[in-house]
Amino acid sequence: MLLYQDALTQLLLEKNDRLTELQARTCVELLWEDFESTYAKAGREYKGPEMAERVVRQWIENYGENLHDFIANNPKYKHLLGDSDPLLH
Repeated sequence: MLLYQDALTQLLLEKNDRLTELQARTCVELLWEDFESTYAKAGREYKGPEMAERVVRQWIENYGENLHDFIANNPKYKHLLGDSDPLLH
């Protein structure tokens, strides 16, 4: 799972230069967890990390360049863009 998330973090950094590496990693982890919990709540059988990787990769491909806007406007995630790590990758 960590290898998948490492690759997804790098993909997100390529798509969005407004995120730090830490912010991108956190985004990937949150997207991953959100997918898995939503999938489980729907009563779906767990298909493994490959399924989560495919879905999160698709989200990053489609929305990666705008994820910083989504995070900044969503109270659940807004704290991720704080001043804790102002250095970009």
